[in-house]
Amino acid sequence: MSANPFSAEDLKKLEAQGRSLDAIHQQIAMFERGIPFLQLDRACTVQDGIERLAERDHEPYIKHFEKAQAAGRVTKFVPASGAASRMFKALHAAAATLSEKGECDDAFLAKFIEGLADFAFYDELKQRLADRAVVLEQPPAASQRGAVLAELLDGDKMAYASLPKGLLSFHRYESGVRTAAEEHFVEARAYAADSDGRGRLHFTVSPEHKAAFEALVAENRETYETEGFFLDISYSFQKPETDTIAVDPDNKPFRDKNNELLFRPGGHGALIENLNDLDGDLIFIKNIDNVVPDRLKDTTVTYKKLIAGYLLEIQEALFQYLVDLDNGPVDAAKRALFTQFAAEKLGCQVPDSVGSLDEEATRVYFQRLFNRPLRVCGMVKNEGEPGGGPFWVSAKDGSQSVQIVESSQIDAGDATQMKILKGSTHFNPVDLVCAVRDYRGNKFDLTEFVDPDACFISDKSKDGKPLKALELPGLWNGAMANWNTVFVEVPLITFNPVKTVNDLLRETHQPA
Repeated sequence: MSANPFSAEDLKKLEAQGRSLDAIHQQIAMFERGIPFLQLDRACTVQDGIERLAERDHEPYIKHFEKAQAAGRVTKFVPASGAASRMFKALHAAAATLSEKGECDDAFLAKFIEGLADFAFYDELKQRLADRAVVLEQPPAASQRGAVLAELLDGDKMAYASLPKGLLSFHRYESGVRTAAEEHFVEARAYAADSDGRGRLHFTVSPEHKAAFEALVAENRETYETEGFFLDISYSFQKPETDTIAVDPDNKPFRDKNNELLFRPGGHGALIENLNDLDGDLIFIKNIDNVVPDRLKDTTVTYKKLIAGYLLEIQEALFQYLVDLDNGPVDAAKRALFTQFAAEKLGCQVPDSVGSLDEEATRVYFQRLFNRPLRVCGMVKNEGEPGGGPFWVSAKDGSQSVQIVESSQIDAGDATQMKILKGSTHFNPVDLVCAVRDYRGNKFDLTEFVDPDACFISDKSKDGKPLKALELPGLWNGAMANWNTVFVEVPLITFNPVKTVNDLLRETHQPA
C-alpha cells in the first residue's frame, strides 16, 4: 500500500462521514496480509466442551434466573435489520422464468403453490388479488402463478422480498396472524419481564424500516400489553462508521464510476457496537426468524431460563474468585483451583507456562482471564443445518478455548483441519445469553474483547469491476472470541429458523 492512497478531497469526506483513517489503514493492511486461519484442536462434544444440564438441576437454575429476571436485569436483543430477500430468492427466479417462458416446473415453486393456503400471509394475499379482480383458485391454477408472485414480491404491492423478516406474517392463530417481531413480544413477556411487568426488547433495524416497526408496535400494544405487562422497546441502526473499505485486486482502495471510495456494510459483527451501547446486564440474543407458535414455546422458554440460570451460577463463582484475587497473590493451591475451574466451567485450557509464573504474575493472569464478558451459548445436535459449530481452538500461547467457528475461518486445503470441522456433533443456533457487567457492576467495553483478525474477505464486483470486500468478525464468532464462553446442549425444537419462505410450511410453523 502506498503511503497515502487518499486525496485531500477523500480525507475531507472521510472526516465528514465520521470514519477513522486509522481503521481504514488497518483494513487495507488486512487485505494485504490476508486473514489467518484458526487452528482447530477438536470438535466440542458433550462433556468435552458442551455441558448437558442434569434434569435435577433444572428447577434450581430456573429459580435462580427468575430472581434476576424479577430484579430487572434482563434485556432481549434481536438483530432484525436484514431484508428478507434471500427468503424469496427461489421465487424471484421462478417469477423471472414465468415471465420469460410462460411456464416454470421448478420444485420449490410447486411446493410453494401447493401450500399457499397454509401461509399466514395467505388471507391478505387472497384479498389483495381479489381487489385486482383475481379470484384465487385452490390450489391456484398455473395461469395464476405469475399474479401470485407479483402480488407477494413486487415493491409496489406486498413487497415481502423488500421488507425485513420481522415485519412478515409468520404464524396463523384463531385470533389472527403474527409477524416474527410479534412472536418476540410474546417471548419477552415470558423471560424478559421484570417484577413491574416491564419487558425490555431491543431491535437492530434499518433506518428505512424503523417507522414500520414502530407502527407495528403501536398497532398491537393492546393485544400484548395485558395483565400488567408492558413492552419497553428500543431500536438502533448498524453504525455507518462500521462499514469497511473495499479494495481492487491489487489492494488499492476501490473507486466507483464517480471516482468515489466504496464502503460496504461490515456484516452482523458490526452489531457488537450496538450491543455495547445497551445499558444492559443479562442480554439474550436470538435471530429474528427463529420463532415458533405459542403451542411450541414452552421448551424454548424453559431452556432460555436454564442457560441463564447456569450463567448466573458461573458468574457468581467468577465474581467471588475476582474478589479473592483483589485481596492477595495466588499460591499453588489457588492456582490449581483456578486452572480446574477455567477448564471445567469456562472452556479454557490454561497454558503450561502459567505454572512457572510467580504468585503476583499468576494473580494478574487469572484476573485477566476471569474478568471478561461471559456468555452461555445453546448448542443443538447437528442435523445438517448450515451454520457455525463449537470447537476447541488452539492459541499461540499454548492455551485452548471453546469457540463458535465458521467454515470460512478454517483452511480448506488442510485435510486434518477439515476432518475436524466435518466431525462436529453440534452446531450454533444463535441462542445466547450474555453477562456484560464486571464484578464491580461496571459495564465491560465489549469492543476490547474482539479478535480483530477474525475477519472474512470475499470477492465481489461493482460497476462491472472486481473488488474485494471485508466482513468484520461475526457477532458470535470473532466479535466475542475473547469472552469467557460456555456451551450447553439445547433441544433441536428450540431451533426453527426461516431461511426460505417454504420453511414456513414446516410443522413447527403451522397451527396445531
